[in-house]
Amino acid sequence: MRQATTTTGGPALSTQNRLGRRLIQLYAGLALYGASSALLVEAGLGLEPWGVLHQGLAELTGLSIGVVSIIVGAAVLLLWIPLRQRPGLGTVSNVFVVGIAMDATLAAVPDAHGLAVRIPLLLAAIVLNGVATGLYIAAHFGPGPRDGLMTGLHRRTGRSIRLMRTAVEVAVVVTGFTLGGTIGIGTVLYAVSIGPLAQLFLRVFAVLPASDGSTVVATGQPRGAILRP
Repeated sequence: MRQATTTTGGPALSTQNRLGRRLIQLYAGLALYGASSALLVEAGLGLEPWGVLHQGLAELTGLSIGVVSIIVGAAVLLLWIPLRQRPGLGTVSNVFVVGIAMDATLAAVPDAHGLAVRIPLLLAAIVLNGVATGLYIAAHFGPGPRDGLMTGLHRRTGRSIRLMRTAVEVAVVVTGFTLGGTIGIGTVLYAVSIGPLAQLFLRVFAVLPASDGSTVVATGQPRGAILRP
C-alpha cells in the first residue's frame, strides 16, 4: 500500500512542482521586466516603444511612470473585450507587477551620470529584459495585455501579427515622443536585439515535459507570443 501511494503521488507531486516553478517564473519574469524598463529610464538613451508612451504620459500627468504603466495596461486590457480575447493569470498580473517593479527600482537605483555608466546600464537593461521576457512567456500563463491587443487585432482584421505590431508600436512611439518620451539609440538597439534575446531565454527557461507524457510548457516559443508584456 505504501508503494502504491508513492507511485500514485509521484505524477501529482511532479505536476505541483512544475506549477510552482511556473508561478515563480511568471512573477520573477514580470518583476525583472519592470526593473529592466526602469533601468532603461535611468540610462536615458532611449526606451522600448511602450516605455516611450509611458514616459510621455508621466510627463504630461505628473504621475509616476509605473502608475502610468498600470493605467495603460488596464486600458489596453479593456480593449480585449471587443476583440474577444481571454486574459490569463499572467495577463492580469502583468498589468500590476511590471508597474510596481518599475517604480520600486527607480526609487532604489541612484541617478546615472556620464556615458561610461549609462551605456553599460543600457546594455544590461536590454539583456535583463530578454531574460525577463523568456521567464514570463515560458511560464505559459497568458500573454501580456499589449501582446494580446496585437494578436486580437490580427484575428479580427486578418492582417499579419508583424503588421499589427508595427502599426501599433509606431503609433505608440510617435504619441509618446510627442508627449516627451525618450527616443534614442537604446530604442533602436532594443528593437533589433529583444527578439533574439527573448528567443534564447525562452529555450533556457522552458519547463520540460512531465514524466507522464503531458507537457506543462512547450520547449519552443509559445504560439502567438510576441516577446513583450
